Amino acid sequence: MNGRRRAFGKALVDLREKRKAGKISTNGKSRPKLCDADGLPRLDQILCGDSIQVLNDGPEGWIDLVFADPPFNSGYLYHGYDDRLKTEDYLDFSRQWMTAVHRALKPTGSFYLAISDEFAADLCVIARRELGFTMRNWIIWHYTFGQQPTRKFAKSHTHILYFTKDPTSFTFNADAIRVASARQTIYADARANPKGKLPDDVWYLRPQEVPDSMFQPEGDTWNVSRICGTFKEREGWHGCQMPIEVLKRIIAASSNAGDIVVDPFNGSGTTTVAAALQGRRYVGIDQSEEYVGFARARLSHACEQMSATEEQPFDLAGKLNDPARASRVSTLTDSLGRPRVERARRKRTA
Repeated sequence: MNGRRRAFGKALVDLREKRKAGKISTNGKSRPKLCDADGLPRLDQILCGDSIQVLNDGPEGWIDLVFADPPFNSGYLYHGYDDRLKTEDYLDFSRQWMTAVHRALKPTGSFYLAISDEFAADLCVIARRELGFTMRNWIIWHYTFGQQPTRKFAKSHTHILYFTKDPTSFTFNADAIRVASARQTIYADARANPKGKLPDDVWYLRPQEVPDSMFQPEGDTWNVSRICGTFKEREGWHGCQMPIEVLKRIIAASSNAGDIVVDPFNGSGTTTVAAALQGRRYVGIDQSEEYVGFARARLSHACEQMSATEEQPFDLAGKLNDPARASRVSTLTDSLGRPRVERARRKRTA
């Protein structure tokens, strides 16, 4: 553990020095602006920039749905960003970007925030008490393959806070996200709604809640695990990749075809990919040119696969997660700044 800490500390020092010297390597050099000459947002793009500035420079009330998975201030080594701010600085940063989100959302807009234990309550208070969001649900996404600590219980969940700008006027497509109920599958109760039931606010996505093709017995992902290093879905260049099934549900529930979906912390690009495949317009924003470049490649691959087949978007798992896809690359170091070591897979024996 001491070696890991030393490696992480050295990596952060190196990162700060490179940022000061302007030596951070980049792949996403194209920096289009959010708005055109008439002040209208350019859609279906991933932008490189500060999300607070980008959103505040744009018009008010143009976004239908925001999904945000911001840095958790947990010390993770993102490209070009120091994730170890003082608590008051992190809360002020969160207040600023959520204020920008509130301004940019339509009056009927929705806002989902993925956040960890440490700051979930703080950010909920800021969103509700200070900014005026209405809270609809405090969702718990329970996942498998959580990190295994030695001096506390294993962490196996993320909070997803669901807000709307208006308490009564917002989009919620109940029929688009219904799942089979126990009354139907176990008890054969004639009183059960034939359309199924709405999901609970604890998301443990069982096989009956997703398309069959996503959960074959030989598949990588079950019950919506975190995206681990060996999974075919993992892009490899970003350590905090959100499973596309989580975004699929959020986008289906809180937006309609043609609506505008924005992710102010685009990261691995899952939100923009899910939005494009579900017929939504989208804008992703990220501060790292390197992440933007890779995310654009991932989005391009997904759109090409969708255009080349008549399959439904989320029946494309095998094609979207092709191990040979150009967007799937590994960074030279992990989130602790240590050189990556290729794993030798063990052959299974009887």
